[in-house]
Amino acid sequence: MKEQFILPDSTYLLSHSVGRPLKSAQQHFSDTFFAPWEKGQTEPWQQWLSGVNDFTQQLAKLFNSDAKLFCPQVNLSSALTKLVHAHPRLNKAKCKVLMSEQDFPSMGFALQKSLSEDSEIVFIPASQDVCDANVWQQYLTADIDLVFISQVYSNSGKQAPVADILEAARQRGVLSLVDVAQAAGIIPINLASLQPDFMIGSSVKWLCGGPGAAYIWISEAQLPACEPKDVGWFSHENPFEFDIHHFAYHDSALRFWGGTPSVAPYILAAHSIAWFNDYGVEKVRSHNLAMQQLVIEALGEIVVSPTRAEHRSGTLILNLGAQQSQLVPCLQSAGVSVDERHLGARVSFHLYNDEDDARLLVHALQRLI
Repeated sequence: MKEQFILPDSTYLLSHSVGRPLKSAQQHFSDTFFAPWEKGQTEPWQQWLSGVNDFTQQLAKLFNSDAKLFCPQVNLSSALTKLVHAHPRLNKAKCKVLMSEQDFPSMGFALQKSLSEDSEIVFIPASQDVCDANVWQQYLTADIDLVFISQVYSNSGKQAPVADILEAARQRGVLSLVDVAQAAGIIPINLASLQPDFMIGSSVKWLCGGPGAAYIWISEAQLPACEPKDVGWFSHENPFEFDIHHFAYHDSALRFWGGTPSVAPYILAAHSIAWFNDYGVEKVRSHNLAMQQLVIEALGEIVVSPTRAEHRSGTLILNLGAQQSQLVPCLQSAGVSVDERHLGARVSFHLYNDEDDARLLVHALQRLI
């Protein structure tokens, strides 16, 4: 499997940050982006937009949904800001949002600046276990307008009980948004069965699609209520009408698109997502869990992220206590690339990692311990 990807000489365990690209991506990008110019075509937009359409089609296949409910976005923060401004329940006065202190800070920043000044963000304290559905039940009161759920928490390696939270939100009439940035491509996600109201995600991590290819998904039930303020000609029901006195929202999630779009990131990401769709995310997850298990069995005492498979993300968090400052330098000297956050070193196994990589990590740390 390693031969399919562009890899460094070292053992790369940083897929939670940036997934390694497919070798075939370079040729695909050349064929889709540059070929219209090389073939003497005067207008490349038709082929470019076809490549972007492939992006939403592949997302629909990946998440078991309809392509018309997806819209390309430059990043998650922008997608979240657009959503708040678009939905009447979220841009009203005194809106109340529930999220965790463990969420990625950028999401909190976007909400703080996009919600009305008299709105309130209720934080589940970082000390609370986000794996526990009962914790969410405690904070998910009927006066909450939106619950923001990170399917995976990047710093702790924990996975939220998304299905349980979504069911509780529906029972209380609370809108729901799932952030799948750290889950897409490593944990199977079925929107048809989960049925959140909104979802945001990206392609740069486990999907190996590079930066700039984020997306927003709007449920069919919520789409008619959304009227984005950040619009442009590609948000229009007919982008080529060219009547400055008439604007009508696109009947799909593309109403969130805006002005002249970038196309390169989506062409690259579509190719990678298609590859993972063909391979199967279930098989990626199975491989990831198997590699993690080798580490847990050998170094269980320093694994501070969940060890139960249903609570694990694609990332293990390792902490050596008093020796923690030596952990990353030790692995770097052994040719193993990881990074570190406040809870410990983050270690992620993808398809391009094998048992040799896991053993190299284990042996290096056993010598240090």
